[in-house]
Amino acid sequence: MGANNVILLEALEWFDESGQELLHRLPEQGSGEIKYGAQLTVRESQAAILFYKGKACDAYGPGRHTLKTGNIPILTKLLSAPWGMISPLRAEVFFVNLKTFPDLKWGTSDPVAFRDAELGLVRLRAHGVFSIRVAQPLLLINTLAGTMGRYTTEQVEEYLRQMIVSRFNDYLGEHLTTLFDLPGRFDDIAEGLEKSLARDFSRLGLSLAALYVTSITPPAEVQQAIDDRSRMSVIKDMDKFVRMKAAMAMEKAASAGGEAGAGLGLGLGMMMPAMFAGLQANTERKGAVREVTCEECDNAIPAAARFCPFCGHQQILNQQCTNCGHNLMPGAKFCPLCGHSVDERAREQSCPHCRADNLPGSLFCNRCGERLG
Repeated sequence: MGANNVILLEALEWFDESGQELLHRLPEQGSGEIKYGAQLTVRESQAAILFYKGKACDAYGPGRHTLKTGNIPILTKLLSAPWGMISPLRAEVFFVNLKTFPDLKWGTSDPVAFRDAELGLVRLRAHGVFSIRVAQPLLLINTLAGTMGRYTTEQVEEYLRQMIVSRFNDYLGEHLTTLFDLPGRFDDIAEGLEKSLARDFSRLGLSLAALYVTSITPPAEVQQAIDDRSRMSVIKDMDKFVRMKAAMAMEKAASAGGEAGAGLGLGLGMMMPAMFAGLQANTERKGAVREVTCEECDNAIPAAARFCPFCGHQQILNQQCTNCGHNLMPGAKFCPLCGHSVDERAREQSCPHCRADNLPGSLFCNRCGERLG
């Protein structure tokens, strides 16, 4: 039933048919006159937050809930005559999708600069996929969605992509010396990049469920240099390698037939060397499950839990300090940890070499590859 009935009570629920919506607001056209006793149904993969008189009043987990507002059927309409029969006690419910949103793409629209210890300044292109989920529903509403009626992954994907590329450039500058060390390091790069992005995502009320690097591509001439270097590392004995090449040339000549070919075939049997083999094994590491303390009952619960399994309290945040990431109480004006104003926003860093703008906290410039600061 709708969210703006004149007489009857409302029954509120929401289904994400597109599979891409992070949140959805009811009523869809804006705030409504949700009445006292309205029924709210929340699914296992959802959370709901009631905004009443402009403020977030309560968060609801899975199940059926009875909403309590100041709107009484018929009576509220009569008392709303001075406001054109529109109740000033406005209310709306935001449904937040807690499922994992997979297969989001990230990549460099323009090559990023990487200063290689052996090759000099190299322009790299990188691509991959990542998955996100909502960790703090109220923080997501306050930082990204605001009063929007619906918010999808398409609307936030481009910003998250730029954030990943910036941190990717920082990670390569700190942990990779040369592209010759790149083969076999994709898993390590993805794991380190995921850790460095955790704080950036948490400030938006999101968590990075998974991140994968599918390709890191240097220019064609650099790829050729890497291939040549790989061949040289495989060849342990250059003298044997030259003799093998000579034997292969004689084999081709012998296959042509004739007396010269017969002579070469006789020498071929005496010159065939056996060479190299190598094996590599990759090990996978699984991180230990982190635990946090429920603010309501002080019991230890998994860090990824949406609701406390002991008392049912939802683990949501209202706001975080943009300077240090400390959790802020509702209505706070200054951060109790670092003293910065709540209204203060993190500033972008300007490269002193090429004047390009970079994300706050970046260590290397995306355009020229030089270290910032």
